[in-house]
Amino acid sequence: MPDQYARATAAVEAIRSLSPTTPAIGIILGSGLGAFASQVENAIAIPYADIPHFPQSTVVGHSGKLVLGTIGGVQVAVMQGRVHAYEGYAVEEVVFPARVLGLLGCKTLIVTNAAGGIRSSLRPGELVVLSDHINLTGMNAAGGPNEPRFAMTPGAGQRFFDMSTVYTPKLRALAVMEADKQGFDLTEGIYLAVLGPSFETPAEIRAFRTLGADLVGMSTVHEVIVARHMGLDVLGISLVTNMAAGVVDQAIDHEDVLEIGRNVEKRFTNLLTAIVPKIEAS
Repeated sequence: MPDQYARATAAVEAIRSLSPTTPAIGIILGSGLGAFASQVENAIAIPYADIPHFPQSTVVGHSGKLVLGTIGGVQVAVMQGRVHAYEGYAVEEVVFPARVLGLLGCKTLIVTNAAGGIRSSLRPGELVVLSDHINLTGMNAAGGPNEPRFAMTPGAGQRFFDMSTVYTPKLRALAVMEADKQGFDLTEGIYLAVLGPSFETPAEIRAFRTLGADLVGMSTVHEVIVARHMGLDVLGISLVTNMAAGVVDQAIDHEDVLEIGRNVEKRFTNLLTAIVPKIEAS
């Protein structure tokens, strides 16, 4: 069986045969946020099923298309949905699309997700820019044989690599500044990832708060880890779709997650559409 680099290269070749886009920025859209892909101009949408070795999402709210084109004149690759380890995928499969985005030419990866709010000051519908994360999924996407051919910048692709500023400070500052221009506060927060698929218990949420987490979810960290292994800049944005268990006395439902995403779609779209050209210009 071909190794991961060979499989990713085959996927890149297939994508390039279907689209002339050479994306500078890759965007991964989380639950309820897939509608943003409609902002892509001159778009070519490729179903994941048409890309060799690409994993297929089984979760409602993840439509499973790679949309290539431009936003504000910047060439982008937008993933409408992702796969998760709780769907039964190995971590190597979970991060395969992020590896492909890097090999396609993306220098920046924007990851988005739906998350539960742990910090009591957060509210459903609020956007939060990620400053750091805690990986409690029990796995690390950089495990196994090291593959230095995935290095996209000088010094990247090392067996052991730095994660002290995993979410690029200048991109975080840019997002906060743009949100201020648009008239809303974009606070920073720490995202904690668990394996899922069950939502967390109140006792777990109390423990996560003690660890310093502001948000909890079931994705993102593995994609970010391989992005940093490749040397990509990373911007992370969470949509608070619900307050985590025990924060408020209310049951959590995935349909509510999707509904909050639809409600905040305009704000999310305006923010991301404005950020993309500024990232490329910075």
